[in-house]
Amino acid sequence: MKSGIYHFAYILVIAILTSCNKYLDIVPKGQLVVETTQDFYNMVSLPNRGYPINNFQYLVDDQWMKESNVIGIIKNMDIINFTADTTENRVNRLSASSLYNQAYKYINRWNMIITLVDGSEGDENLKKLAKAEARVQRAFDHFVVLNTFGRPYVPETAANDGGICIMDKYDLEAKPSKSSVAEVYAFIEKDLDESIPYLQVTPVDVYHPSLAFAWALKAKVHLFKREWDKCIAAAQQSLSYNNKLLDLVALKAAGGPTLNPIAAGNNPEVLSYTYMTGRNELNLGYTFIISPELRALFGPTDTRFTMFFNTTNRTYLDIGSNTAYWQVKFTDFFTVTVGMKTPEVLLMLAECYARKGSLTEAMTLINDLRAKRITDAQEAHLETPATVKETMDILISERRKELLFGFHRFWDLRRLNLEPEYAKTVVHKFPLVNTTVPQVEYKLPPNSYMYIIPFAQDVLKQNPKLTLNTNEKLPW
Repeated sequence: MKSGIYHFAYILVIAILTSCNKYLDIVPKGQLVVETTQDFYNMVSLPNRGYPINNFQYLVDDQWMKESNVIGIIKNMDIINFTADTTENRVNRLSASSLYNQAYKYINRWNMIITLVDGSEGDENLKKLAKAEARVQRAFDHFVVLNTFGRPYVPETAANDGGICIMDKYDLEAKPSKSSVAEVYAFIEKDLDESIPYLQVTPVDVYHPSLAFAWALKAKVHLFKREWDKCIAAAQQSLSYNNKLLDLVALKAAGGPTLNPIAAGNNPEVLSYTYMTGRNELNLGYTFIISPELRALFGPTDTRFTMFFNTTNRTYLDIGSNTAYWQVKFTDFFTVTVGMKTPEVLLMLAECYARKGSLTEAMTLINDLRAKRITDAQEAHLETPATVKETMDILISERRKELLFGFHRFWDLRRLNLEPEYAKTVVHKFPLVNTTVPQVEYKLPPNSYMYIIPFAQDVLKQNPKLTLNTNEKLPW
């Protein structure tokens, strides 16, 4: 194709925004003509992908709010979520969702590559690689949107449960109907299955998806669908390409991350480099306070706490609340919050073993991880429990300590709350220090509709075929 056609298509990407289909300005500076296969392949690398969690950050038991950010403050979405306030119609509060809009901007970027790369000038194998990598990224973004705005996966009802819009082609005018949860999962799986044969073990940079990441995402899809055998197979494939666990015990013995920095791009555990807001996100201490409940899960020699959290800074914490905040500079240590890493794959594999009754195998994996995290060997090693439930309780606790912030706990509560033996009522007893207002227990029951984030007003107005997945009312 001629460069003028690509240039025209490129300008359209910048100019038009519609319904589910929100688009990314892919020119950071100046003007760029996307012409060759190499150009399209380079587009897959997007170092600053952001997935903001502000729509649901406090709908969990792991994060906490400073009392001065709640008491005497005009009600906002953070307070509504933290206090499980069901008197509010959340659609009234959501004129737009940065997470939703960002994800669909990225999806359009991937669709542009998938749709147009075959007509570009360049190597045929590179075209196949570009399409494969773009499909993996597209699968990830649909997974993010589905597990935030769609209903959780229930095998018996998924074919009829409300999901999200599937965007499977480069079409700037599209106003698609909402697909079911089952249809979206099928689309995600198809993208992954068609991509994996063409992916690389070691891509050209860390922002191109690897085979280890694609198999990890496939394992996650099967985990959320409760397909234990398929999850085991995919997790094992992922670990066959990258099974590295960062030894935090050795890091602490060597003086910690300040003396031995591990910056973004250099953490061997990370399978996908994405952010909530950017590389420095965890240095916004007032935003990433962990709850007293989560703090209590860490043992006295667990480096995941002792090496990274501050408990004494009055600027960010209410002293006496038993909360803590992440204090290590992003230039000293990088950990993914919304991406994937090898410990998550290991924990998915352990969960599936536990679900199938292979408790020894599950605990072996958990103890392998704990040995890299906890300095005292006695504390690190846990005996194998007698029941699946006890083993799962240990595993859920390890997920909470290992997969901090981001999507993980919110998504885990959504999926686990569907099973009576693992369902949990989240309780925020608040305030813990201030005595000028009454202390209240705010409860979020496991069957709460608040675990499904409503679509925002901007996309609902632009696409009348997009309907809410909750019973909240439209403000018009």
